[in-house]
Amino acid sequence: MTHPFVLISPTYADGEGRGAVHKQVIRFLNDAANRNLLRGVIASGNRNFGAFFAHAGTIIAAKCNCPCLYKFELAGTETDIARVRQGLELFWKQHS
Repeated sequence: MTHPFVLISPTYADGEGRGAVHKQVIRFLNDAANRNLLRGVIASGNRNFGAFFAHAGTIIAAKCNCPCLYKFELAGTETDIARVRQGLELFWKQHS
C-alpha cells in the first residue's frame, strides 16, 4: 500500500472464534509498511456465530490499534452500503 486505507475483511471463525482472520489478511498485515497505513477496519460475518460475529474486525482493530468502523452480515444490504459510504466519507474528511 502507498496511501492510508481502511481494510474490509471477511470473518472465517469457527464456533469458538479461532481462525477469524484469513491467512492472506494476516500475511498482508504482517508487512509493517501496510500495517502502518491502516486507519480502520470494516468486517463482515454471520450473526449465527453470536459473540464471534464479524470477529475479524475486532481482532484486527485490537492488534493494529485502529478502530473497527462497521460490521455487516454476509454480503451486506443496501442500507449497509449506504452507511459505509457515508461513514467513510466522514471518516476521511476527519482524517485528512
